[in-house]
Order: sequence, then C-alpha cells, then structure tokens
Amino acid sequence: MKAQLRNYQRNINQLRKFASLFWPEELSAEAAKMSIIPLLLKTQDQFLGVLGIKVSNISKLFELIDITEMPAKLFLKHLMILADFGGELLQRVNDNFPALFPSGRLDYYIDGKPGYYEFRKLPVSGRLTNAKLNVSGKKLTGDYPLDDLSKDVIAILIFGSNAQNVYTAEVLSKCEIGNYLGNPVLLKTFIKQRYIWVSRITAGSQTNNLGQLAQKFVQKYLEKNVNIDGAVIRSGGNLPGISHTDRDTGRPTSFDIVVSRGEKYVALEVSFQVTTNSVIERKAGQARSRFQQIEKAGYKIAYILDGAGNFQRENALETICTHSHCTVAFSRSELKVLCQFIQEYLK
Repeated sequence: MKAQLRNYQRNINQLRKFASLFWPEELSAEAAKMSIIPLLLKTQDQFLGVLGIKVSNISKLFELIDITEMPAKLFLKHLMILADFGGELLQRVNDNFPALFPSGRLDYYIDGKPGYYEFRKLPVSGRLTNAKLNVSGKKLTGDYPLDDLSKDVIAILIFGSNAQNVYTAEVLSKCEIGNYLGNPVLLKTFIKQRYIWVSRITAGSQTNNLGQLAQKFVQKYLEKNVNIDGAVIRSGGNLPGISHTDRDTGRPTSFDIVVSRGEKYVALEVSFQVTTNSVIERKAGQARSRFQQIEKAGYKIAYILDGAGNFQRENALETICTHSHCTVAFSRSELKVLCQFIQEYLK
C-alpha cells in the first residue's frame, strides 16, 4: 500500500502567517554586490570626460572611447541607462530597422550640420540582447574592444533624436545625448534631470537580481538538505510529458527547479515580489493546467511564494495555493517544510 503524504497545501491566510513579506537581509546583501549603481557612480566622471570633449562627427567620438581607460562596454551601458533605452527598446529598433533606416545608415544633425553613420552590424539576426552586446555582469569591466555592433548602438543612442528622418527622430526621441556633446555644464544638468530615470531602471535590475538570488538560494538549500540517495536537483528543468498544453505535442514546460529520483518528479516555482506586478498573475493563469497535467502523471508541484507585492494579488495567490501539492513561504524554516514534503514523496 502506498504511504499517504501529509497535507502540505495551505490557503493564503495560512501562508501569510509564515511569510517574510520583505527581502531577508542575507539576500539583500548579496544583491547589493551585484548592483551596477556603485560602478556607474565610480566611473561617471570618466564617462562625462569623454562626452564633454567637442567632436565633429561620430567617428571622432569612437576614437576618444578607444584611447580612454574606460571599458568600452561600460561606456555603452552608461549610455543605455542615461537614455533610458535598454534591451527591450533596442530589440524594437532591430525588428523595425528597415522602416527606421531604409538607406542602411543614420543621417543626423550635429551642431546644426548634417552628418551620417553607416551601420555595420545592425540589424542582427535573432534578438538584440544585453548578452549579445556584452553589457551585463563582469563583462562590463572586461577588456572588450569597441566592436562594430557597439558602435552601431552608440550611434543610435547619441544621435537618434537628431535623425534627419522625422519619423526616426520621433521614435528615437529619448536618444538625445548628442545635443550635449562638448558641453560639460549642460551634460551635468541633463544627467541630474535623468537621475529619476536611472533610479527606475536600476531598480528593475535590482528586482531581477533578487529574484534570481531567491531561486539560487532555494536550490542550494535543497542540495544541502534533501537527504535522499539518488535525488537530482536542477534549475530550469522539465517533467516528462508535461507541456504548455495538455497535448503530448506541446512545448515542454520549464520550471524554476526540478527535483527527481527515478521516475518521481517534483516541480518547484519560486516567486518573491516586494512590489506588485503581473508575474504572479501569469503564474496563477498557468497553475490549474499545470496542476492537472502533473497530478495525472503522478508527479508533484510546489510553490515558494512570498513578498508584500504577491500578497496584494490575493486572488492569484489563492488560485496557486489551490493548485499546488505544497505551498511554503521564503525562510529557512519554511524551506525545511518543503524538504520534508520532497523527501516523503521521493521515498
């Protein structure tokens, strides 16, 4: 006879009793190490020093970047944040490149005089991501050359709003830094006005970092505390036969963490949101279908749910709790409960 698992399901009120609601200090400290803000502040004078020198065209600016000690990718990151023009917007430019630059070049004005820049790599195939630009993590301070793709993006970020094509200039209206080249006083004023935007962008980056850290923390905790011989713990894993639809031909569903032993599988989803957003709504929308497929296959699914923002979406949280075999909050004591659930099932 099969051993009956204890009931690890909780409703939202039960879950709230154990929730942290705000980021634990150990995660916040780790995220601070990953923050880009200290690096931006440390190198701001170098960045302003380059832009503060008067140049007659974009090629002269590239020469200045080459001879400065500032890493080329870090210079590009400064521009992206200052212009409030990140990966998502750059991807839109890449997708709509023929409409924005039908001639394959950027015709712009500098100090009222016409100039132009011939694109060398844009548009790229696939997605134009931060990873493709090498403007994330340790790569920011690496000894990467000012390659052709970086030059293409820099040209857009600096002179986009000064494009001679009116439609292009409107689409790239935030790319206005070229108006302040060679004028250190105006540059400093412009940057002060942009601080609120920089704060918003880097806050989003901080939230993503914390979310990734929470997932890694859970995985490491499980690796140390799931004491079952033969148990395999991996991130971004799939469950056999579980797809985005209820048909075998559907795309395999990827879960934050998957714990398995033999033919037994436990899917784990981690969500910690201090500020409210739509991520938890998306997870709730998927919860019922996932639960039904997983239940039918004889597997289990568990959720680690926490954060004041998530608890503001009560209906979404309740839907997830209803369609979960185990629901815990984010703390060591709660993760201990999760380990007990996993061990009972895998045994």
